[in-house]
Amino acid sequence: MSIRDWPEGERPRERLLSRGSSSLSDAELLAVLLGSGSRGKDALSLGRELLMSAGSLGQLLGHPDQFVRARGLGPVKRARIAAALELARRSPAEQLQLQPTLGNPRDSGDYLRARLRHLPYEVFGCLYLDNRHRVLAFEELFRGTIDGASVHPREVVRACLRHNACAVIFAHNHPSGVAEPSMADQEITHELRDALQLVGVRVLDHLVIGAGEPVSMAARGLI
Repeated sequence: MSIRDWPEGERPRERLLSRGSSSLSDAELLAVLLGSGSRGKDALSLGRELLMSAGSLGQLLGHPDQFVRARGLGPVKRARIAAALELARRSPAEQLQLQPTLGNPRDSGDYLRARLRHLPYEVFGCLYLDNRHRVLAFEELFRGTIDGASVHPREVVRACLRHNACAVIFAHNHPSGVAEPSMADQEITHELRDALQLVGVRVLDHLVIGAGEPVSMAARGLI
């Protein structure tokens, strides 16, 4: 039976419009994005299958194309899911840029978590700030595997100068989900801090992004 044949009060799209998006389950929200079924299954069944094949919503959002392709869904449905994910990432970025200044790690943590948390590979990025700690830009500088990313201080210095940054916040994700800073994380942070001091750029923090709240190395006294 198609979702169109369901009672109106049970259809995901109609419930979203009448009760709000928070009233829907993850699978129902995916069904609204998918719009219609495929291969003899309704959109809700496909949404449930996507979640089951990914293992979690986080895994699905981290690399949606992999799971959507595996279910044989076409480019329109893949595009809808990719667009929804990108909008979710851009919203924290917009809020971050509207702030007059960054005052604490939580200000940037939500954006960096949305940007890096679900990636299946490790990424090292920089949040560039002006002399009043207003956001200039965010840039992914290095991308690695699940085992780590090689970070080159010369490239970080060059990027900060290119953006005319006066301060910077580093961020990288741990695909394992464990956000505990390693000794290697501390060592590269100190190396980058010392290199950037030579060109007058302050390192304010290094956030490690995992499954939970980001860990601030500055808050732990590790910078």
